[in-house]
Amino acid sequence: MRVKGSSQKSKPAPAVETRESIEAQIAAFLQAGGEIQQIDRGVSGQTWTSGRQISLAKK
Repeated sequence: MRVKGSSQKSKPAPAVETRESIEAQIAAFLQAGGEIQQIDRGVSGQTWTSGRQISLAKK
């Protein structure tokens, strides 16, 4: 006999709920004095500190 476990995957939240949640977070951020900056297209926030790379291969 096979017994199913109770570990069923939950369904993802609907897109409408997610969008509303993000809008509420943005409104709270702005109300708390936060500021949203417009960043030009193609600009990266990644900074390059050194050219050194980590090698995971065995020597």
